[in-house]
Formats: sequence, structure tokens, C-alpha cells
Amino acid sequence: MGAIFDDELKRLRSHFMEMGIDASEQIYQATKAFTDHDATLADKVLNADMKINDEEVSLEKQALKLMALQNPVATDFRKIISILKASTDIERLGDYSTHIARAAITLSKFEHHEEIEQPIEQMMMIVRKMLERILDAYVYTDEQVAYEVANDDLKVDLLYVKLQKEIMKALVKGGEDVKAYESYLAVIRNLERAGDHIVNLAEWIIYSGSGKLVELNPGKADPTLVRRKLTKDK
Repeated sequence: MGAIFDDELKRLRSHFMEMGIDASEQIYQATKAFTDHDATLADKVLNADMKINDEEVSLEKQALKLMALQNPVATDFRKIISILKASTDIERLGDYSTHIARAAITLSKFEHHEEIEQPIEQMMMIVRKMLERILDAYVYTDEQVAYEVANDDLKVDLLYVKLQKEIMKALVKGGEDVKAYESYLAVIRNLERAGDHIVNLAEWIIYSGSGKLVELNPGKADPTLVRRKLTKDK
């Protein structure tokens, strides 16, 4: 029974990693569509959205079947639950990619605003790097990396607040590019939320390894942290 369970758990982990890699690729493609103002690539991202949704449903069935048939002990039960919960966060990352792709389609009709797009691209790269590191951490249940990735979310939050202020200033001025700035606002909102879900993945790694439910999101743990950091950096 133990060998059978271990094999099935490996299959479940592999399924989860495939889903995570697909989500990472979706974020990359949506990012590229945004930075290149490429409506065609954005359409491909939208058309691929159902793949991650289907993977989540399949993984859930696989996890529930494993729990029902193998009757895992407490430590193994935590591993399954953490993957099951984390798959929901991965699915949300796929959703955010489609939102960014839709914004990219709108932005393809406007000129580039480098002063806004460059820091957004930086924000995107941080988010994608966070996701890549957290997926690697899942393979080894690396709690140290989980904490490091969670702390990186502060970088995303800081960029979000700074960009939000700049974009809102442009929106107040009005003009022909209002729709473009509204799309920029949508993109940074989705990236900020994506960062939060990656922190959730870090929290599930901690739960899988130690059984502890912890709050790793820097902004949630200390609601004034971002404001204090921005004030300090001025």
C-alpha cells in the first residue's frame, strides 16, 4: 500500500507541476503580448485559458481519489491537501493572465507609454520569477525558499502603489489615451493579485512541511509596511 501511495503521490505532484508550468508560460505569453502590443499573441493566451481550468478539475479528481482509496496518514494527507489548495491558486494565476491578455488587446490600439510600461514589465518579471522559484520549492518542500519568495511580494506591492499613483494622474488629465491608462491600471491590479496568490503557494508549502498555517504576505502581516517603505524611500 505504501509503495502504491508513493507512486500516486508522485503522479499528483507531477500533475501539479505541469499545471504550474503552464500557468508560468501563460504569464510569460501575456506579458510578451502586453510589452509588444501584440493582439495576435494575446488572442492565443485567451484561447489557451481552458487548458489550466481543465487541469485543475482533473487534479482535484485525482487528489480526491487518492485520499478515498489510499487512506493516507496525517503527514501524507497534508501533502495532498496542500497540492489541492495550491492548484486553486494556480488556476487564478491563469485567470490573471487572460485579464492581462485582454488589456494587451486594448493597448495594441495605442502608442507606447514607456514611463509606465517599463516599470510594469519589471513588475511582471518579478511575479514570474516568484512563480518559477515557488514551483521549484514545491518539488523539495523548501520552506526557506517559500519565505524568500513571500518576502519578494513586497517589491510587487511597492511597484503597484507607485504605478497606481502615476496612472491615476494620467487618467485625471484625460485625453485620447484614457482607455490605454485604464488598461495599464487593470494590468497592475492583476499582477498585484497574482503576487498574492504566489504567496499563498508559499504558505501551502509551509503547511505541507510543518502543518503550520502561517501568514506570509508582508502587506497583510503589516498593513502599514508599504506606506512606511515608500515614505522612507522618498
